[in-house]
Amino acid sequence: MNQHQALADKATRSVMEAGKQITDDYWRLRYHVAPPAHWMNDPNGFCYFNGEYHLFYQHHPYSSIWDDMHWGHAKSADLVHWTDLPVALAPSEAYDRDGCFSGSAIEKDGRLYLMYTGNIWTGSNRDTDLEQAQCLASSPDGIHFDKCIENPVIRKAPEGNIHPHHFRDPKIWKKDDYYYCILGSRTQEHVGQILLYRSESLLDWEFIGIAAKGGGKETDGFMWECPDLFLLEGQDVLVMSPQGMKPEGDKYHNLHQAGYMLGKLDYVTGKFEHGPFEMLDYGFDFYAPQTMEDGQGRRILIGWMAMWESRMPEQARQWAGAMTLPRQLFLENGSIRCRPIPELAKLRGGMTAYVNVDVTGEFHLVGLSGDCYEMEMLIDLSEAVHAGIKLRVNEAMNEQTVLLFNREENTVTLDRNCSGKGPGGIRKAPIDLSNNTLHLRLFMDRSSVEVFIQDGEKVMTARIYPDEKSTGISFFADGSMKLVRLFKWELNKSVGLLEAD
Repeated sequence: MNQHQALADKATRSVMEAGKQITDDYWRLRYHVAPPAHWMNDPNGFCYFNGEYHLFYQHHPYSSIWDDMHWGHAKSADLVHWTDLPVALAPSEAYDRDGCFSGSAIEKDGRLYLMYTGNIWTGSNRDTDLEQAQCLASSPDGIHFDKCIENPVIRKAPEGNIHPHHFRDPKIWKKDDYYYCILGSRTQEHVGQILLYRSESLLDWEFIGIAAKGGGKETDGFMWECPDLFLLEGQDVLVMSPQGMKPEGDKYHNLHQAGYMLGKLDYVTGKFEHGPFEMLDYGFDFYAPQTMEDGQGRRILIGWMAMWESRMPEQARQWAGAMTLPRQLFLENGSIRCRPIPELAKLRGGMTAYVNVDVTGEFHLVGLSGDCYEMEMLIDLSEAVHAGIKLRVNEAMNEQTVLLFNREENTVTLDRNCSGKGPGGIRKAPIDLSNNTLHLRLFMDRSSVEVFIQDGEKVMTARIYPDEKSTGISFFADGSMKLVRLFKWELNKSVGLLEAD
């Protein structure tokens, strides 16, 4: 056994042992991917290999705080039921001794290749005292990985107005006879940008150029992390996670953002001509999304369902972080829509249904409660200016998560100021309510909520930490709100325990 495999096995044993202690934690998610124990952040290497979906992720297998990054790993046959697998990558070499940072996956000659950033700390300041290089590991079975002897395959950032240290998160794809990858970067003046590379072999990489760069405004961000470039219905899409965007109206109030730009990549010059940056999620907890194309040609996205420097109460229970539900991307009317994948219907259990219910004041429906469910609603707001839904309500009515619909502002607001033990705040999504109709699909999973608005036109995601007994659902309106239809399904557990091998 080589040194890398020994360290990966040691990390796996640590997670297995800790995982035995937290399986009964109430806040553990029942149908979202989360670490069996300890810390999780960015999704990595999201791919379809040998008939199965593989999802790797940034992972610290020794505590519930961020530290030297490993790659955790889960797999699924259907994107719904997930099995935890052994740790795939561990820091083991001189070029990645302080962390195997984010990256992506691609199949070549029957092997699965992971391209990742090797990180080295050179001092105590983690913003300036670091070196980063791009590395490869490969596997015949998609589970046990060997690091390539040629590593690092990209040793340092290119010359020019490119920061020499912040140079990470390769996303790789193939077009015609070449492999391409983009990397997150910043200029010497701390303006976010994206770098484009090309290779015939995955081992020897040629720098083509700076594909995209911020204009230097405060709303552009100082570093563009976790880039992803793909073709969606004939349109090139650049997804990225800018750090340091300043708030602008109701937008950009999280510490860091995640969104996309539509455009066209010139593979000769390396330039990506693009439109404005648009948000992918208007909630609190969504970062570093990564996409893949599955065997059906669908573009599927998963993001980290958390936010940097946001309080995570589950850390005291020896785990931290989770992934969003898989979302299928569509391009409609010049914008991306995100919809929950159809396979999630496999989770449905008992159903409760209501049609044509008029809501005035505060209103409860018999039999409507829970902490792990999907709820789909079509709402008529023609007789109400302000209306909404209260979720995870306790008996005293002082713990609740609120969705507020404002027909004057054309907004949907997610309010978690009274949601329990976690951080509070509100977020707003702009929604055209001029036709007085609102469609919602809402997924509740004990300590998370995801709201898909107007068939995926907008999405709002949040971690919440209510008491186990806070299961109430109520509706309210300043006039009359009609629930044209409401379907609620209990959802079954679909994430598994750790497998050692």
